[in-house]
Amino acid sequence: MPLIKLFARRRAGLALLTVLVAVVAWWSLNVGVLATEPLGVLRALPQAVARVFLLHNEFAIVPRAGEAQLITILAEIRLPRLLLGLLCGAGLGLCGAVAQGLFRNPMADPGLLGISSGAALGAVLTIVIGGEWLAATGVFGAWLLPAMAFAGSWLSMFAVYRLATARGKTDIATMLLAGIAVNAITGAGIGLLSYLAADAELRDLIFWSLGSLEITDRRKLIFALLMVLPALVILPRFANALNANLLGEAEAGHLGFDMERVKRRLIILVALVVGVAVSLSGIIGFVGLVVPHLIRLIAGPDHRMLLPASMLFGAALLVVADIAARSLVAPAEIPIGIITAILGGPFFLWLLVRYRRARAPIC
Repeated sequence: MPLIKLFARRRAGLALLTVLVAVVAWWSLNVGVLATEPLGVLRALPQAVARVFLLHNEFAIVPRAGEAQLITILAEIRLPRLLLGLLCGAGLGLCGAVAQGLFRNPMADPGLLGISSGAALGAVLTIVIGGEWLAATGVFGAWLLPAMAFAGSWLSMFAVYRLATARGKTDIATMLLAGIAVNAITGAGIGLLSYLAADAELRDLIFWSLGSLEITDRRKLIFALLMVLPALVILPRFANALNANLLGEAEAGHLGFDMERVKRRLIILVALVVGVAVSLSGIIGFVGLVVPHLIRLIAGPDHRMLLPASMLFGAALLVVADIAARSLVAPAEIPIGIITAILGGPFFLWLLVRYRRARAPIC
């Protein structure tokens, strides 16, 4: 098939996905309650970018009469949502591919393994118990919430990995059961904290737990970019090690890879990315499951293609889901976690059926 042949050539496939991300991003900037013209958005975009990143106005184009409202909408609403969607989608898609390569199983996912819920527990704990302290500390509060989410995601991933791994081998059934157990424990903790939360916090907390790309503090967005972008650059460099890991940890060791060191680094980086993403957008499930599997079906299991392609396609998918969340019941907004669950739930069931048939004995 032409598409498969195109993706088989790594540069062509990544270039196609980059174009897809650009088209989806442009679409997102033009979708909203206020009707806009593409040329007007194009002219207002430099000014909006300058405002988001706290640059001086002299670096931007002087707006025409009537463009001030459009610049405000782009800078305060649409552009931060777009940047957060691209960042979280890329991070979740890439971390899903890394987790699947690390556990050697296509059903591994930050949500199913309890990593996302662990990060959510750390974030909710900070919001409910330290809400007043966060408001009082200003810029330091922007560091505390992602730090607690990172701690929760790291502890959850480490627990699942240790429970599922014995004598250098990871048992798939134990991994999934451990993920279910971690999700149950963290879900109980989140439920208890939600019960203890004040009425003013409860509605935002529930909406956040279902996933949202709405962001009001641009300092948190800039902080997330500074924290996550280096990890997104570093993780694809482990592609060769993950390719070797597909053969088994012993075989990867014979090929010259120190898999224990690789696993430690991957666990820390995945926990960092997922923790920061969850601390800003809430729990958004199934992106890390659906995206790598679709890319693997088209382009094959080579992580040199799988990792960057999952990062790009994850960014595009989450932005499209956000467009749907903003458009389906406009001017209201559907939590984006519901949209991704509607897409990912049936896909996961299909994946389970496919996996079961592959393991069924031949009579």
